[in-house]
Amino acid sequence: MKISSPAFANNSYIPQKYTCDGQDINPSLEIKEVPEEAVSLVLIVDDPDVARGTFLHWLVFNIEPTVSLIKENEAPKGGIQGLNDFGKENYGGPCPPSGTHRYFFKVYALDKNLDLEAGSDLKKVDKEMKDHILGEAQLIGLYQRK
Repeated sequence: MKISSPAFANNSYIPQKYTCDGQDINPSLEIKEVPEEAVSLVLIVDDPDVARGTFLHWLVFNIEPTVSLIKENEAPKGGIQGLNDFGKENYGGPCPPSGTHRYFFKVYALDKNLDLEAGSDLKKVDKEMKDHILGEAQLIGLYQRK
């Protein structure tokens, strides 16, 4: 599997437009080489560089496995949004307190849909995903507030 964005290259800076200092909208994402037997996809966007542990910016599950493009400022087709660490069911862009932080855009192909409701937290999604991952990919973006 592969995940990429036309907005930024792997291990490069995320444009301000997609952060709390800009429009705070999700960047466009491209997903390729999804296993044929996949039933659903999960998208997790997080920042492992915060002092108290990993900060969750976006959680979407039960995305249709045929989705190859997530458009800018749109939730993935068929996806159910979970609760991020801003306390919302949507994308929350990078907004680090200080220094450069890494943002991991991770996509997982699963052999099932998750039996969870909108607003579910990452702990529940992780538990349901366990032993059902067929493939995964990640894209890393960087951001530092000026």
